[in-house]
Parts: sequence; structure tokens; C-alpha cells
Amino acid sequence: MMFLHKQIDTIEAAPQKAGKGVAMKMLLSPDESPHFAMRNFTIDAGGHMPLHTNTVEHEQYVLSGRARVVIGDKTIEAGAGDILLIPAGVPHSYETLGDETYSFLCLVPKAEDVIEVLAC
Repeated sequence: MMFLHKQIDTIEAAPQKAGKGVAMKMLLSPDESPHFAMRNFTIDAGGHMPLHTNTVEHEQYVLSGRARVVIGDKTIEAGAGDILLIPAGVPHSYETLGDETYSFLCLVPKAEDVIEVLAC
């Protein structure tokens, strides 16, 4: 039986090119996990991630902060404790609210993910 044990503080955050103030920590890579990848995204206060699509679904759990999240034709305010399912192919974006970093776990299936940025 394979298992892993890591500490989040030992994983380097990689700045993301799209948006402003966005970083990602790869908690469980597709190479380490048989079915899913687990990432931790952070978006600094005043930051955003542009409208984009992915070819895989996203399961998200918000750890801290608040953000205006556009999913398809809906706009919601997400905050700590919220759970989001973003279906594959549905446009989505994030804009932080307030002065706290928005942080969320994001799980995606182990499959090729093609990302298309629709608006900056």
C-alpha cells in the first residue's frame, strides 16, 4: 500500500502567469496520486484569476478569505467553509473581496487539462 505524508509549509508556491497575485502549491501531483491531483491556490487581496475554462472538473474547498466567483452565468460570493463544483468546460473566474488572501483546495481528476483564458 502506498501512502504519502507531507507538510504544506514545505511545498513551494509557484506564481501563476494568468491573473494578478495568484500562486499554486501542488499538494499531490498526478504522479503521486492514482486518480486526482490536489492543489492549494491563493489569490492575494486585490488579486484575481481571469475568466477561463478547463477540460476537467474542479472540486474546491475554500480555506480562507472571500472572493466573487463567476461560474457560467452565475456569480457567487465564496468564503471559508464553502464547497464548489465547477464542471468541465464551464467558464469561471475569481476576484478577491476584502483585505484577506483567498485560499482554496482544488482537486482535479488525473487527466489532461487544457486551459483556455477567455478574458484577462
